[in-house]
Amino acid sequence: MSDSQAAAGPTTTPGKDGVHRVRVLLYSDDVTTRDAVRAAAGRRPARDVEVASWHECATAEAVIEAMDEGGVDVVVLDGEAVPVGGLGLCRQLKNEIFRCPPILVLTGRPQDAWLAGWSLADDAVPHPLDPIAVSEAVAGLARSRVAVG
Repeated sequence: MSDSQAAAGPTTTPGKDGVHRVRVLLYSDDVTTRDAVRAAAGRRPARDVEVASWHECATAEAVIEAMDEGGVDVVVLDGEAVPVGGLGLCRQLKNEIFRCPPILVLTGRPQDAWLAGWSLADDAVPHPLDPIAVSEAVAGLARSRVAVG
């Protein structure tokens, strides 16, 4: 995995209207989970955050390729994905990418929060997905991505 592309720092800045337009990478092997995340976050997870685009991946290899290409502001990884879970993938990305974009992991249950900590995730939301929790997490991570720069 290359450190240069994905590590280039924030790829988004607030527009003149104060809205952060972000590109979100979403990983799950389950299309219904991907649909649920997109529906929960919506196009506008917060007044000051707009999802400009979703890049969906069904395999870990596709995630790594997309991260190497760069241009990702927020990453959402399904911890329950198979054969490569989002928690292990999160830890790999955080260890291999300089200035890795913020990552939200979806855990199997609330008691798995310790796994999210182990994975070095910036935030976690348990299944079943609460739309408010997902939208708040995506918006918070989008704001933190911009603040890093």
